[in-house]
Amino acid sequence: EPRSAWCCLAWTLLVVTMNSLVFVMNLLLMFVIFTIVLLPTIVVVYFGFQCHSQVLHSTARYCKSILDDNSSSALIILGFVIMSPLIVVAMATYCSLARRLHLFMCFQPYSRAVYKGVKWRWYEEGGLCGCAKGWNTQVKAWV
Repeated sequence: EPRSAWCCLAWTLLVVTMNSLVFVMNLLLMFVIFTIVLLPTIVVVYFGFQCHSQVLHSTARYCKSILDDNSSSALIILGFVIMSPLIVVAMATYCSLARRLHLFMCFQPYSRAVYKGVKWRWYEEGGLCGCAKGWNTQVKAWV
């Protein structure tokens, strides 16, 4: 049975708010994973740019005694070379974690706001975001 206009608007705001919170949580999780996995690349490129004489040319002791322009260039190149495999590792880690935690099952359908009697998706699947339900081992996902 369809809801009234005001009730539909209120439920729509609730569903949109919940879906937005789930989206922000997914983005935050992705940001944390990518930051942790790409930390070696960030550090190497940072020190390469910091000590190169054509970029920042820091007066730090390690820039004067250890890193010259050639070694700074090597650090910059190394950082960008190891970035590609680390991005793949970060994405595979996020996808694996999202699949195991059923993060994408937390999004609620819009029909919940329009029609009366539609149950929350997590309620139908055995708990909040389906986490209480046993994971189907027959499902295979290739990353």
